[in-house]
Amino acid sequence: MSRKMDIISPQDAPTLPALFAERVRRTPTACAYLRFDLQGRCCDQCITWEATAALAGRWQVALRREGLLPGDRVAVMLRNSLEWAVFDQAALGLGLVTVPLFVNDRPDNFAYIIEQSEARFLLIEGVAQWEVIQSVQARLDSLQRIVTLNPACSSDCDPRLVELADWLPAVGDPYDVGSAAADNLASIVYTSGTTGNPKGVMLTHHNILANAFAGLSRVPIYPDDLFLSFLPLSHTLERTAGYYLAIMAGARVAHVRSLEKLADDLPVVRPTVVISVPRVFERIHARVMAKLATAPPWKQRLFALTVDVGWQRFLHQQGRGGWSPCFLLWPILQRLIADKVLAALGGRLRLAISGGAPLNPEVARLFIALGLPILQGYGLTETSPVVAVNSESDNRPETVGPPLPGVEVKIAHNGELLIRGECVMAGYWQNPAATAAIIDGAGWLHSGDLASITPSGHITITGRLKEIIVLSNGEKVPPADIELAIATDPLFEQVLVVGEGRPYLSALVVLNREEWEKLGVAAAASEEILLARIAARMAGFPGYAQIRRVQATATPWEVANGLLTATMKLRRPQLFSYYADEIAALYAGH
Repeated sequence: MSRKMDIISPQDAPTLPALFAERVRRTPTACAYLRFDLQGRCCDQCITWEATAALAGRWQVALRREGLLPGDRVAVMLRNSLEWAVFDQAALGLGLVTVPLFVNDRPDNFAYIIEQSEARFLLIEGVAQWEVIQSVQARLDSLQRIVTLNPACSSDCDPRLVELADWLPAVGDPYDVGSAAADNLASIVYTSGTTGNPKGVMLTHHNILANAFAGLSRVPIYPDDLFLSFLPLSHTLERTAGYYLAIMAGARVAHVRSLEKLADDLPVVRPTVVISVPRVFERIHARVMAKLATAPPWKQRLFALTVDVGWQRFLHQQGRGGWSPCFLLWPILQRLIADKVLAALGGRLRLAISGGAPLNPEVARLFIALGLPILQGYGLTETSPVVAVNSESDNRPETVGPPLPGVEVKIAHNGELLIRGECVMAGYWQNPAATAAIIDGAGWLHSGDLASITPSGHITITGRLKEIIVLSNGEKVPPADIELAIATDPLFEQVLVVGEGRPYLSALVVLNREEWEKLGVAAAASEEILLARIAARMAGFPGYAQIRRVQATATPWEVANGLLTATMKLRRPQLFSYYADEIAALYAGH
């Protein structure tokens, strides 16, 4: 396998359409995107860079016919797909500003974004998105055209709606790279926000390019790498690290058919790189541990030995541990245990990037020990998004790594992480007050995250400034750490820790239906049993941080019911309100 890199720098291509055009010029016949065919087989269909540019040229002709002008906002509400990328490249080349939308966002959130950005154009997938649009149609006056990939309406249709097959010309012009400048606005990405309306993060071409280029200096990507894209492209981590960075490095991308089919697509696509949020790794970890719990004792001991030896090997390779004779067992342990677990991920992954939320150390230790380098990183939509990430040669999974080149960090007097650099956004769209509140006069962005920095320069995120629980005895507890620990038990699908101003901590938990049924309804409903399961996961926490009461439900917290953000973060205020009676019952008499 070739290890030669082919990186396009921001000096070679100062804008995103210039980056795309330069990639097409350098490697026109190389494979850019792999697609599933109609029978669900991957990846027989390969779309080259020049073919992608030809498609983008057709989209540009159609967009010009709409009378759109440079600076106009155009929104996209699609699952990850070739069409998402082609539309984005076509729009950027015409100087338009892409506004990505989550396909599963709530109607009120979606309508607010269209209103606030004054988007003139919207691309959707089909019936599901059209139903969302119809529920808030009165608020979408700014839209002059809605294009759907698939049939979405059969009668009394909005005159603005047109199917892609009727809208897209059969022949296009050569791809137009446009005349945008590096500091021009490229995209407005709305933060999902755990409180209030989302804010539109303004990212310039240079913000994104500088971030992707700095990322490649920390985590090398090669032209023969293959990404499986499943984190939504409306998520800035996937967009920068899994899409633009792949263009910059000349790597190939396959798009997952759906998140529900991720487990099926991983062994079929066999990617070498994935970008993910911790929840994906946590679910795989939970499945492995649940299966292990029913295995014979000898197999459990063999698995534990494999993880222990694998972890020691990792520390030795990192220069943080000595050699051991037990390493001689690794070829056998790898074949019997490690390879079989990693086969579920395709068996060919050389690295995985985890970001968007803290990765549980126990989960990271398992995969790293089995031979999959998981590199935890940290960032914000407001920083394009990557601030820091570990490297393969100095991977400290309990941290989020050192800052990328060109990114400055420091810890404020209150423990908050401050960030400055080329990746920091241009501000919030039409919201100067919010911009001034997050970026100070010296250019430091106030992250809202509590952090510490090790002597080696690695950053450890210790909590959220506004999410620390202060118990009635004055003890301060970061709930996210406890929630992560509890969620390593496969019985608990989602966890919310409560206790602000109370004498002790309690937890609201969503039970995993399969594990619940195995345990039995009566047992799962027993608070004593649930508390024992929780306590087993919290042995390392101090006494005041232990969970004293628990309330369980089998109803998941979802974006649709307003209890999760579009990026799967807990909406704590909404959860507190929704479960007000249950929380009160947990503290009855206190």
